[in-house]
Amino acid sequence: MDPGTHFAFGTHPHHGFVASATSHMSSRWAHWLLVREQFEPVDGQPGLFRLAEPERDGPRRTRQAVHDLRRHGYAVHADVALDPAASADPPRPVRPHGLSEQRSRIAQAAGRSSQRRSAPTTARPVPPKPAYAPTVHLPAAATGRSR
Repeated sequence: MDPGTHFAFGTHPHHGFVASATSHMSSRWAHWLLVREQFEPVDGQPGLFRLAEPERDGPRRTRQAVHDLRRHGYAVHADVALDPAASADPPRPVRPHGLSEQRSRIAQAAGRSSQRRSAPTTARPVPPKPAYAPTVHLPAAATGRSR
């Protein structure tokens, strides 16, 4: 492990996915950061944190925590299986959402639409501009308080 490492991530036989802060990190600040990454302190082992609900996609969430801490500028050591830089997630199947197909159908329907009109062949006459300005009469404002 590098001497400037702030966090270490790995697996534990009893606690599952674990993280700990090195001496380069304040224990209070490390606690604050790891709790926000969904890790909880392990009773009886100060400085050790385990992933809350590891059965709920634990490896991905641990890799995400490693990624997040690195993105914030912390040096993080992680086991190969938990290091997002060393291990790639298996490709997820691409589910077609049908948006491009739907747009294509809409565009084709618009080309066949009977609502589309051609430009008029005869020009409409423009009414002449009146020589006078219409007068508008407004009622006088009532005195006193407004509602």
